[in-house]
Amino acid sequence: MSDMTEVVSLAGRLLVATPALTDPNFDRAVVLLLDHDEEGSLGVVLNRPTPVGVEAVLESWAELAGSPAVVFQGGPVALDSALALAVVPGEQTVEEVLGWRRVHGAIGLVDLEAPPELLASELGSLRVFAGYAGWGPGQLEDELLDGAWYVVDSEPGDVSVPDPARLWRAVLRRQRGELAMVATYPDDPSMN
Repeated sequence: MSDMTEVVSLAGRLLVATPALTDPNFDRAVVLLLDHDEEGSLGVVLNRPTPVGVEAVLESWAELAGSPAVVFQGGPVALDSALALAVVPGEQTVEEVLGWRRVHGAIGLVDLEAPPELLASELGSLRVFAGYAGWGPGQLEDELLDGAWYVVDSEPGDVSVPDPARLWRAVLRRQRGELAMVATYPDDPSMN
């Protein structure tokens, strides 16, 4: 007997780790979901910069990288692979920007095989991720039911925030009601 419930896509939305989430890979993580359907989910953690500069791994893209111009750890899966996100300002359509695929609004995936010069004039700041966060069919839905994540709207600036360490609190602060209060949750609740 198959489950006929249709998955409502959360692609383009943010998963914000709740204080109850104890997995160290996702402690205070803010994940942008790139794909979400009945086959599973894929996203990147937006607030895990590494000390590795973009020029060290993708020299040709370094000039387009936003600040901080480092590679971010996108998640615990496939750490030896890279993907990049960039915001395309303005009202371009997907067909107008070769080498870029819209995820949500102005946020899209960049084809790192494309020549950077092709995209340079179109892209806002670029962010490069090593690895990604992935969930099998129904796994993310189970985590949501368990209260591991808050699901909130993304904003284009979330992808290129200059101070990623503050992103978790900033995203929560802009929410309404009780969720905004979670931003004040101490890093170490035992110190409360």
